Amino acid sequence: MPITANNPKRKTWIETTPNTDFPIQNIPFGVFLTRDDIITIGTRIGDTAIDLGALHQLGYFKGIPLTDDIFLQDSLNDFISDGKKTWRLVRNRIADIFDETNETLKNNIEHRKIVLFALNEIEMQLPVSVGDYTDFYSSIEHATNVGKMFRDPDNALLPNWLHMPIGYHGRSSSIIPSGIPVHRPQGQKMINGEENPIFGPSRLVDFELEMAFITTDANHLGEPIPIEEAEDYIFGLVLFNDWSARDIQKWEYVPLGPFLGKSFASSMSPWIVTLDALEPYRVAGPKPIKEQFPYLQYSGKKSFDINLEVAIQPENAVETVVGKTNFKYMYWNMAQQLAHHTVNGCPINSGDMMGSGTISGPTEDSFGSMLELSWRGEKPVQLNEGGSRKFIEDNDTVIMRGHCEKNGIRIGFGEVASKLLPVFKK
Repeated sequence: MPITANNPKRKTWIETTPNTDFPIQNIPFGVFLTRDDIITIGTRIGDTAIDLGALHQLGYFKGIPLTDDIFLQDSLNDFISDGKKTWRLVRNRIADIFDETNETLKNNIEHRKIVLFALNEIEMQLPVSVGDYTDFYSSIEHATNVGKMFRDPDNALLPNWLHMPIGYHGRSSSIIPSGIPVHRPQGQKMINGEENPIFGPSRLVDFELEMAFITTDANHLGEPIPIEEAEDYIFGLVLFNDWSARDIQKWEYVPLGPFLGKSFASSMSPWIVTLDALEPYRVAGPKPIKEQFPYLQYSGKKSFDINLEVAIQPENAVETVVGKTNFKYMYWNMAQQLAHHTVNGCPINSGDMMGSGTISGPTEDSFGSMLELSWRGEKPVQLNEGGSRKFIEDNDTVIMRGHCEKNGIRIGFGEVASKLLPVFKK
């Protein structure tokens, strides 16, 4: 089935700005609270939110096999479960409805009042109910940097890293949408030179610039997903800030890996950009340094050219962009991650989230965490309005943005922005 929504010549009758992240070729999916306090599933073109529940009730999806309540829910999980064919049919239909040549809804004032919302009339929600969350560690630049800091610089990568995508199972309960503040976590820390740990607020709160993909129901227990089929089960991507408390993490992660240093919060952008919308931005990924097992070998282009940036905005001050990188640097791509995740027969469900791990590039200004940008605090990052940061301070807001651009068409993710508050007190 062709992806007609991606037609670069298509224009919309909804007013948009030339550099919007959300042209008619994007059509992301999200969940929002309307001005009438109704939760609905929707999409967005420019700065206009579109109520898909109302659009469906008014008959605009006639001919597409959808249940009556598919868009009248508080998460996208059931819609995602309907599979790739349904996603594509719905997205193509939305593009047709809002095409500048289609006057059906354009000239129906009453329907437009019901369906269309300004952004200040809605409140974005978490788009999926995340049942399970896995965080990978798939940027070779990031893994090498961390290895140089904490292990032998000449052997920065652990022996298994070039053979498989490394990951761990994280906490889905602390995944939050953009705009929700995060409290500085507390925990145990070992201070250099001491024999016993201390307890208190983390002194080294950090961001991790990531992307995450959302899956649909994929396999039964015991059934691996072949790598050539993996992308059929990926609904789309979001920006992802996987907050980290480096001092807590360092003390607790041996021998079993991240726990309290990572589980206090992870922030995601509210609009899921589909894999279909990203189709024109495919690129070749890094070439394997070592031969990979057959279940991880693939053909074609499985990486995506997504420009990413992260900024720090102190309270009552302008922001400073501290790093810029690109999703295409990922050594292990999404198809490989999903194939590896299920090679042991682990089942994947609708709404599961897979974090990419910190995305760092080859230059110092393209690192994806303060741990790297300040090199463990040895090189403080200068801010535009004076001052500097080694790590994130109380009342700083961390903002992440991402977009693709090709042949004059920009497909973006908006932003994920979260403020770090002091330690929680009753």
